[in-house]
Amino acid sequence: MQTRPPPPLLPLQWCSAYVSYWSPMRRDDQVTSGYCWFDYVRDVCRIDGLFNPWPEKERGYQLWMSEVGDVAQGRSIKRKMAYWRTATVLGDCLCESLLPEETTPFHELFLPRAVLVDGNARHAGCEPVLGQLADAWVIERRHKAPLTFYTQTRTNLLLRMLSGNDSQHVSVRDFPNVSVGDIPANVFSRSEDTARPLP
Repeated sequence: MQTRPPPPLLPLQWCSAYVSYWSPMRRDDQVTSGYCWFDYVRDVCRIDGLFNPWPEKERGYQLWMSEVGDVAQGRSIKRKMAYWRTATVLGDCLCESLLPEETTPFHELFLPRAVLVDGNARHAGCEPVLGQLADAWVIERRHKAPLTFYTQTRTNLLLRMLSGNDSQHVSVRDFPNVSVGDIPANVFSRSEDTARPLP
């Protein structure tokens, strides 16, 4: 009988665009997207993209955020931009405002390299994901819905992850163009622009 290999470590350095959505999609659910970089050599990561933890109609704007989490420095730096529609005589236009920078404690990367190994992930078969055959790895969690990660078959390239605490409404994040290799240090550097408040 053929045995499956143990769950893999994620690549030492990898990056990808991502698309986040819900399954199933409900009326107010948002589809968001962005780009992420993970560097386990430097113990740092960065995620840029749209983050909408609330319906746009509640706050009046959508939120774009760039977050750099640095374990060595023990901090995360978030830079945020608000976007909203404004009606004009020529039609709707998009307005923007840079929000104040936020610094918070940071002690572990959003996605640890050994997430599958440390979570005792079990192999749950193979499925087509993003046009490729993928190994499904399931991490059981007490009193929560399981986490499921899909890696390109017999590799450590992450294609999709399912998360959330409600098994009937799962958060899905796809990684359609994973790239492995050196990430320039300046990807994680910080700019010094001055924030402008919302009007």
